[in-house]
Amino acid sequence: MKYAAIVLRNTKNPLSSVDYSPVHDALLSGGVFLDELVFLSYDAPSETAAAISRLSLECDGVFLICDSVLVPSAQNTVANVAGGSFEGDVLETKRCLYAVLCDGENGAAAAEELLARIDSRRNNSYLRVVMKMACVPSERLEKALRLAREAARNLLYIHAAERYGVLRVEVIYDTKTPKMIADETVRILASELGEYIYALEDISLAERLYSALKLRRMHVSTAESFTAGGVGRAIVQVAGASEIFYEGINAYDSKAKKDRLNVSEYTLMKKGAVSEETAYEMAAGLIKQGNCDLAIATTGNAGPAPSVNAPVGLCFIAIATKDRVRVFRFRLSGSRETVTETAVNLALFLAYREIK
Repeated sequence: MKYAAIVLRNTKNPLSSVDYSPVHDALLSGGVFLDELVFLSYDAPSETAAAISRLSLECDGVFLICDSVLVPSAQNTVANVAGGSFEGDVLETKRCLYAVLCDGENGAAAAEELLARIDSRRNNSYLRVVMKMACVPSERLEKALRLAREAARNLLYIHAAERYGVLRVEVIYDTKTPKMIADETVRILASELGEYIYALEDISLAERLYSALKLRRMHVSTAESFTAGGVGRAIVQVAGASEIFYEGINAYDSKAKKDRLNVSEYTLMKKGAVSEETAYEMAAGLIKQGNCDLAIATTGNAGPAPSVNAPVGLCFIAIATKDRVRVFRFRLSGSRETVTETAVNLALFLAYREIK
């Protein structure tokens, strides 16, 4: 069966974008592979109608993805071409299934609900295995995916998507695929990437860390500089976090690092706020207070401008237990948001790996 999507965007403003990737990924997760992806201007309804008409003759499903404010007008265009009426996001005829989905995560959720309608039309269902991982070197990932795809023999679909240092790998296959091939494909991925995998289900790093801490009856504290409380915020967003989270300190200023975390003035003067030594003493300062079993500390420069001995993207993450303190150095690239959000995920992953 064939499927296609039309993305409606504002071609007059190059800064305007449609976040269609979450919708695309949600469809892929259900085994809906797009044979064609068409980009059109939102204010050219005749072109959109022509594309819908053409694709409906070639495909079993045609999906429009657009900004939420454009959904009603997009549905009108589809209805005029298909000669029917919408039930929610969907218009269904004997020949074709149409859907108009808003972009972003809301559209992805709607796409997941759409999968049941698609499965009922194609008389087949798809299975998937999800692997979540972090800190995967690009060369390791490329090798693992190449070996896995060779084993899959074009009978399975392997989809990898990375966001802020967290990698989500899916193996998608239908119920007619030999189980031996599916199992071998998953085994290869697990073998090649095992040290970076934190879950074999679709959960966040914070959720995995929470489960590990709760199981061991441990408490965690955070001392953050350039991540501005992002690590602590991620943890406390997990339901039940009060059982494992003791405190979070945002020590941006060097004086705060010295007064609240006992970072030595000598270290700050000699090595600077963005240094391995400062990260070490930030984490050690939390552990020495005796209120937590695990401490996470971050310091770095997220930009936009470099500072003395701290180029943009340089960061140090320290993970401390009552037995030891380990410090990790990273040089991240991208926007300020990308650097800080990636550092948050790296900190969560390193903390989980320390106690798993």
